[in-house]
Amino acid sequence: MDAMDYGHSATPRALATEAVHAGREDLASLGLHAPPIDLSTTYPSYDARAEAARIDEFATTGARLDGPPVYARLDNPTVARFEEALARLEGAEAAVAFASGMAALTAVLLARASQGLRHVVAVRPLYGCSDHLLDAGLLGTEVTWTDPAGVAEAIRPDTGLVMVESPANPTLAEADIRALAHSCGSVPLLVDNTFATPVLQRPVEQGARIVLHSATKYLGGHGDVMGGVVACDEEFARTLRQVRFATGGVLHPLAGYLLLRGLSTLPVRVRAASGTAAELVRRLATDPRIARVHYPKIGGAMIAFEVYGDPHDVIAGVRLITPAVSLGSVDTLIQHPASISHRIVAEGDRRSSGVSDRLLRMSVGLEDVEDLWRDLTWALSAPPAAPLRAAAPAGSHGAAAGRPVAVPRPAGL
Repeated sequence: MDAMDYGHSATPRALATEAVHAGREDLASLGLHAPPIDLSTTYPSYDARAEAARIDEFATTGARLDGPPVYARLDNPTVARFEEALARLEGAEAAVAFASGMAALTAVLLARASQGLRHVVAVRPLYGCSDHLLDAGLLGTEVTWTDPAGVAEAIRPDTGLVMVESPANPTLAEADIRALAHSCGSVPLLVDNTFATPVLQRPVEQGARIVLHSATKYLGGHGDVMGGVVACDEEFARTLRQVRFATGGVLHPLAGYLLLRGLSTLPVRVRAASGTAAELVRRLATDPRIARVHYPKIGGAMIAFEVYGDPHDVIAGVRLITPAVSLGSVDTLIQHPASISHRIVAEGDRRSSGVSDRLLRMSVGLEDVEDLWRDLTWALSAPPAAPLRAAAPAGSHGAAAGRPVAVPRPAGL
């Protein structure tokens, strides 16, 4: 759905308009154009009794305080703007931001565990660290792994959460969110929407009750800010705020400012990168060097593909494309999940969920498609990475000690 109406206008506003204006509506009345950055860690008050009452209110309800936050671990005005905007884009009542995506997931698990609901039903694959957090029981949780068809049967009286990532990291497998939500019954369905963003899907509209983002990725969009955010109803948001206050996983206000700024161009970036990704998928699908291409039906800027050759040679061969973890930036990134993002997942579990040793994951950026294809096709045909050479004698103009000799590339790369 592209149009939204939050009661402040008789005419629904499109997603692109909300992305630009959500969280900023009061700026003109304040005489401002850009959102202010509030860096305060504490907020003075001469009325200690009133402050005590406000703190008691937060401890009881978890509701956002009227007036200054008392202390930055309780709230921050700049971060609150980002939270409001993201909630609007996801079609949720509220959103609570954290220092990272993993801090956000941790808060969700702790919030459910605080109510005696320590069991989680999860569908693989998930992001590798999410998988590890659940499987290792680091927070005292217990997980049952299942496929989407087995969710209803796996739910127990102490199940606090069903978790799925769609499209999944890194295979881009998609789940029927509406059907999963139905299978969950009264148990909340959490959808990690990092890959799709609200530009491509809004899980709340399909029955999910909790939406998780690693805001580091597309929401920030420039590879220069780390954060996480949970969109949900206000009741659960109040518990998450209490967990955030107690554990300290707060988002820095400068990060909140950068994330709010990132949202303003989110629809443009996602749609542009998705168009390029779709064209690269078309070319990869007919390339004899490629064994299989993974691309979700809803589209997007993420591509996964399996090569017949050595995936490590592809990683070593790119020059325009950046060989690095993470995703969602303006530049194109490529990585080998079995070596990095999903290395922490047991080998058998990786392979059974479709994360093969020959799988590469690519986050398509905003470069020209022809330049990306030229770089990628060269890397797919590049000779094996050169072995390390011995140190060159002093005064030599040869390769520096411990560095591989560069492979000549065609002009223009």
